[in-house]
Amino acid sequence: MTISRVSRDGGTIAYEVHGEGPLVVLSHGMGENRAAFRHLVPRLVAAGYRVASVDVRGHGDSSAHWPTYAPAEVGADLLAVVRALGGPATLVGSSSSAAAVVFAAADAPELVNGIVQVSPFVSREKPNPVMRLAQALVLRSPRLFGMFHRTLFPSGRPDDDAAYRTEMVAKLRGRMAAVRGVVEPVEPHWTTRTREVRQPVLVLMGTRDPDFKDPGAEARAARRLFTTAEARMIDESGHYPHADQPDATATDLAEFLAVTSRA
Repeated sequence: MTISRVSRDGGTIAYEVHGEGPLVVLSHGMGENRAAFRHLVPRLVAAGYRVASVDVRGHGDSSAHWPTYAPAEVGADLLAVVRALGGPATLVGSSSSAAAVVFAAADAPELVNGIVQVSPFVSREKPNPVMRLAQALVLRSPRLFGMFHRTLFPSGRPDDDAAYRTEMVAKLRGRMAAVRGVVEPVEPHWTTRTREVRQPVLVLMGTRDPDFKDPGAEARAARRLFTTAEARMIDESGHYPHADQPDATATDLAEFLAVTSRA
């Protein structure tokens, strides 16, 4: 494994690249790191793509401390990776990173062929006081975050999930400010930029995603925000379909990439 880095104001962004072909850039959700895509990357490489998996600022092997973790800046980090690799690229953002790919596509359309939002959060409703307290505790403790992360796989976990989570929790020590930062409410919200996105958009959601009362409704709500978008559901999947259903996820992505890679 070779780790590459690109410099940004405030630090460096780490990423690794595998395969040859049209470029795909993968960006994980809060608290995770690029190994979140360990099961998806080889499937996309086998389908004929060059795949860059990125450590979001403050996570993994990227610099730990940044002045801001706003999705617009995470999107700019992804664009820096695309420039370093000689884009354009299709961007795939999971969970909190689903916001970042919208900013990237709107800000630099010449570098982005299309975007994929995996488990995006459309609603801006504030949680109730009990939930806010629980979130505050989870987002300050690597151990508690690891326990919470485990609940996001209601239909089963990858065989190597325990090892991945142990490493994930270890990498979060001293980095919980970044975990809180990537989900901190900021303006403008990503939903205000969607009409500027002219590239194709795919929304992927697990049918059993525990983060949403009605995952299908959330996926459709995201789809309706864009000029050109499609929503697909991954059966028996939780919040991370690329981890618990990598074959189905790779199939849907490959169909989408067959279109965007020709852009």
